[in-house]
Formats: sequence, C-alpha cells, structure tokens
Amino acid sequence: MKKFVLAGSLALVAMALFVLPAGAKVGGPNGRIAFSRATPDFQDSNTYTMNPDGSDVQPLFPFGSGSPRWSPDGTEVAVTTSLGAPCDPDCTIYTAIINPDTGNYRLITANDPPFVGAVCWIWSPDASHFACDGENDSGSANGLYTVRSSDGGGLTRLTNAGVGMADIPIDYSPDGTQIVFGRVDAGDHHCTTRSALYVVNTDGSGLHRITPWGFCDDDGSWSPDGTKIAFATGGRFGRIWLVQPDGTGLRQIPIPVSGWSGLGDVSWSPDGTKIAFILGGAKTPEGIYTANVNGTDLQQVTSSPTFDHETDWGSHPLVR
Repeated sequence: MKKFVLAGSLALVAMALFVLPAGAKVGGPNGRIAFSRATPDFQDSNTYTMNPDGSDVQPLFPFGSGSPRWSPDGTEVAVTTSLGAPCDPDCTIYTAIINPDTGNYRLITANDPPFVGAVCWIWSPDASHFACDGENDSGSANGLYTVRSSDGGGLTRLTNAGVGMADIPIDYSPDGTQIVFGRVDAGDHHCTTRSALYVVNTDGSGLHRITPWGFCDDDGSWSPDGTKIAFATGGRFGRIWLVQPDGTGLRQIPIPVSGWSGLGDVSWSPDGTKIAFILGGAKTPEGIYTANVNGTDLQQVTSSPTFDHETDWGSHPLVR
C-alpha cells in the first residue's frame, strides 16, 4: 500500500533520491509544516511538525507513521499507521487523526475485506471525507476511493486503475468538487510509460488526464486559489512542475540547484506564495526546503541524519 509500507521501499527511495514519493488547502496563514522522517534503520518512519524555518521540531504520533496531512482548518493532522504491527506481507492500516497540541488521537480504518483495503489520508476541504488508495492482490479493486472522516464508512469507488496500476490520491480541489491523483505502477508506485496525473470529479465523473505520459507523482498539492497543481517528476534530475486542472499550462518551476538533483513531495503554503518540498543532490544537501512559487528564495529547513519527506504545509499557528 502506498505511503506506509516503508520496510525496504523507504530505503530505496532514499537511495534513488525521490523517485516518487499534500491535503487540501483552503488558504490562510502560513503555519507549521508536517513531515515524515525515516528511522535510523530505514525500516519505518515517524511523523513530526515544525515551524517553516525548521525550528521547534515536535514528534506527532507515538507509533510508526507516515503521510501526515493537516486538516483544512489546521487543528488536526491525519497520518497512516499500523500501530506498530508488522506489515509484511499484510497488516491493517489505520488513519490516525491527531490533535498536535495535546497528542490525543482517534483511529479509523477503511479496510473492507475481502474486497479492498483502502489507505486514506487526503482531507476534503470541508473535512468530511478522505480520499483513499484502494488496492488488492488481483488488481480488481485498484482505484481511487473516498470514505467518511468521522468513522471510515461509506467507502465509494471513483476510478478503476486496472490490473498492474494504482490510483494514488494527491489532493482535493479547494472547492471540493474534484480530486487530482497519480496513476502509477501498483507494485512499487513508480512512474511508467502508462503513468500520468488525472483529475476526476468527486462523484466519479469527468475523468481526464492532465499530464503527458510519464509525467506523474504520488504526491503534490493543489494551489489555494484552485488554478494550478504542483507536482514533481523523480529520478536524479527531478523537477517541480505546475499544470492547470484542465491539463494546459504545463511549466517547470526553476529551482536554482546545480548538478544532478532530486526533488519531490511538493506542498503549497496556505497563502499560495511558497512551496515546501524535498531536495537533495550531488551539490545540494538533502532535506526539506522552501521557496517562492517562482523558485526564488530557496531555503533549507531540515537536515536529517536519515531522510525527511512527505511535506504538508498547514495553517496551524507557529510556535514562537
């Protein structure tokens, strides 16, 4: 399952420098950034929050977890977790919804055996639903789903990825009517020649591809004003791109780095002026960075001894 099965896969991601691997933003002040950090053995990850200058790093959840996503109002964070249970070959994946100020949390799961186990972490703008990646061994269930955020119920299928492919939710549109997702390889969630970004209405209608074949991601962010989607292409020469929801206007954000570099896990700031992302390369220290949307004012904000990724920039007040 995407985004949480880190044993082995996270280590490969670190070595490959962001081959692939943030929730819906509805505007507001630029608050704290949530992110995942690999454990020293690269067999799991833990989630944290921090100020956007990298100060006041605080652990978020007591168990191994990943894919942190701020709720639209900035009061809670959703993460995916198995609560410490081994996930080889299978386990129950929960969505933990956490109050970062108190540490209190509640759990939901969208597992609906024997049909599909759905991993859910992308908030709708009204916080009523999560978008989910659903997959099963035969591939018949592979697709995009939604569930209620209150209890994990109401599993609703929106797309059919087809055998061998997976549909990974990336973000809701700010008005809540559409979801952008990446169609990637079902085995390791890498891009293939059949991969791209798609947009679909939240009732399952209006499915359309918005990037050329091979331009895909399993993370990214819809701009708060609804006009653009930010995502990254991975590999040693990863790049950050903007595209409009109708598929027009594809262009690169010129991040000023020299030599080969990998970029990914792009998250828009709530006020729409900046982005947070992961970056590393031959001449660039690995970590989480921020920049203006035009690529200027590049700032490194973390320097992890392992691997920091899965950024999500929320509106939760800063800690001074």
